This record gives sequence, C-alpha cells and structure tokens, in this order.
Amino acid sequence: MPVTDPVADMLARIRNAVTARHARVRVPASKMKMAIADVLAEEGFIKSYATQDSARGPQPEIDIELLYKDGGDSVLAGLQRVSRPGLRVYVQRREIPRVYGGLGVAIMSTPRGVMTGRDARRQNVGGEVLCYVW
Repeated sequence: MPVTDPVADMLARIRNAVTARHARVRVPASKMKMAIADVLAEEGFIKSYATQDSARGPQPEIDIELLYKDGGDSVLAGLQRVSRPGLRVYVQRREIPRVYGGLGVAIMSTPRGVMTGRDARRQNVGGEVLCYVW
C-alpha cells in the first residue's frame, strides 16, 4: 500500500522504535528523509544512519541507529509532524518557532536545504516547517 506522507511515516517508525526500545530502525530512503536523518544526527537525537540496499525491493533503505541514555531512556523524547500534504506550514524568517523554549528543534525545508530552525534564523531564511523534535 503506498504511503501518502513519507516523512510522517518515517517519524512514526522512529517514534514506534523508541517506544519499543529497539536499537535501530529501517525506513525507505529518499533525499528528504536522508536530510532529516542528517539533522537528527547532527543535533544528537540519533547515534548514526546509513543507507543500505533493501532486501524487500529496489528502493534503498536508511538504517537509523537510535541513541539511549545510560538509564535506558531515549534521548529522543518526542517527534511531531507539523507541515503535511493537506496543510503545508510555511514561515518567514522572523516567525521561525522555538520548540520547548530552545530545548527542542524545528526541522525546516528552506531554499538552502533542510536545516534546523536555529540555522535558518542565522542564515536569515524562512521555509516549510517539517517537524518538531525534542
């Protein structure tokens, strides 16, 4: 069955893997998902990610290694999809949201690529708010 919102599917798979305390999760690869995984790795929410050929079909997969604290709790407390196919959310550079007072991260798609809201604010660009991560 085709997925209508691949980014929401990726976030749901990560959220479910964290809830089940899995060490890693695989999601179908795309350029947008690779960019989101890159931001998650840079911000320290996941340990690492790598692309691999899929055993299920021709599309490669992203193998995401999740990061946990010493007590077994996940570093990733929450993921929330903001912009979706039925309702795109765009913001100007002055309206970029702060997530949990700066403790979380807004991941944005800008004309200069996928980046955090903090980076977009520094580069003076607005764009589409993809998701919030905390």
